[in-house]
Amino acid sequence: MDWLFPLAGLMVGILVGMTGVGGGALMTPLLILGFNVPPIIAIGTDLLFAAATKTVGTITHGWQGTVQWRMVALLALGSLPATLLTLQYLAALQTNIETMDSIVRSTLGVVLFLTAVLLICRQRLISLVNSCITRRDSNRQNNNSQDSNIIALLTVLAGVVLGFIVTLTSVGAGAIGIVILSLLYPRLETAKIVGTDIAHAVPLTLVAGIGHFQLGSVDTQLLLWLLLGSIPGVYIGSRMSRLMPEKYLRVVLASILFGVSYQLMT
Repeated sequence: MDWLFPLAGLMVGILVGMTGVGGGALMTPLLILGFNVPPIIAIGTDLLFAAATKTVGTITHGWQGTVQWRMVALLALGSLPATLLTLQYLAALQTNIETMDSIVRSTLGVVLFLTAVLLICRQRLISLVNSCITRRDSNRQNNNSQDSNIIALLTVLAGVVLGFIVTLTSVGAGAIGIVILSLLYPRLETAKIVGTDIAHAVPLTLVAGIGHFQLGSVDTQLLLWLLLGSIPGVYIGSRMSRLMPEKYLRVVLASILFGVSYQLMT
């Protein structure tokens, strides 16, 4: 059965490279429901898995010029402190493994459901934001400096939310992060949204994964098997990100996530 782990890594890696979505959202529930890995071990292992695969994706997107590094820095300014605080919370829960697994499993189910909703509603939300911006710009004088400061603050706060969610569930760095960035920066092209989100996920998942490793919730052998398939997968997916429309993939992913979230919450 070990050969199934590289295959799972390959499939998830391709999706991550193409859309920025699918790392934790697919790998973590796959490990829990498909391979019977304990929830906290699946999350800790997946975080380091994501850090490695998205490093490859970041290099590829960086070569293509699709990473906005200032946005990455703003997100990390909020996400990394939130990650450290969440790790302290998990360390306090270690005295009661059953309670910790229950909290992690139910939170993961809720986050996966939210991820599925955002995948489906993403374009409508972006269109609504664009129309609001257009009406606002037509009704007032130019005030770009104030707007830029507000967007920067909201980007840092978005990082705080992502830091908490990703560290607790390993989900959100892709799907939720991309939707948030799309709403904050609706005029930025999709490839740059994806590249920026992947680049931010690297420090976030690396810090969270190292914290989980120190808590003893990482299976290193499982991690190596997953990376064996995911590293070529994420490279392939990143090269395909400009060529293949992602709207059909989002519908498929959302359908899967709805089913998985139901399984985790029941």
